Amino acid sequence: MPRETAAARQHRATQVLAGLRAAYPDAHCELHYSNPLELLVATILSAQATDRQVNLVTAGLFQKYRTAHDYAAAEPAALAADIQRLGLFRNKARHLRECGRQLVALHGGQVPATLAELTALAGVGRKTANVVLGNAFGLNHGVVVDTHVARLARRLGLSRGRTPEAIETGLMALAPAAEWTQLSHLLIWHGRRRCGARRPDCAACELQSLCPRTGVPAAS
Repeated sequence: MPRETAAARQHRATQVLAGLRAAYPDAHCELHYSNPLELLVATILSAQATDRQVNLVTAGLFQKYRTAHDYAAAEPAALAADIQRLGLFRNKARHLRECGRQLVALHGGQVPATLAELTALAGVGRKTANVVLGNAFGLNHGVVVDTHVARLARRLGLSRGRTPEAIETGLMALAPAAEWTQLSHLLIWHGRRRCGARRPDCAACELQSLCPRTGVPAAS
């Protein structure tokens, strides 16, 4: 079977996006938060942890630590104990404390709304910055590439990128900028609910006719 042309892949990507919207009209960030700081903290904590695990921890954490000053002034052992149900909790506690100090020193205790300023904070990479910008501030600067997005981008033949950055660049080229944040949510929801890593439910998949597993050529 010949490889899919760029134009054909673009057309199919549009169909995939429409299919995901129809399947998951309520797709959204599943981390619990009420302000940019809470989302920033929750996203830092989400590394190698599920959203459900993070939400269980932050339910109490957000009652105790309400401002960047609270994290900056936290006693290291106490903060680590507050998040010890999560993997890498000691490293995450250090990141939260240092991030709090940076927010206080550089941004008046507020979460900045630019990619450069966010990625300069402790524990914040491009993925975390994109989550915060897209969901807390409504700014579409990129596509969040987590394990679900990376897996589905390859399975659906939307990207052959080997790194999160390459996958993000490929997905950004296939969807309008205004939809980058929502594209992440849609792919994540599909990855969690239908296209799992080990046992994807291909028989019931809403995107069956658009997937390379059922005969669509792979991305070139």
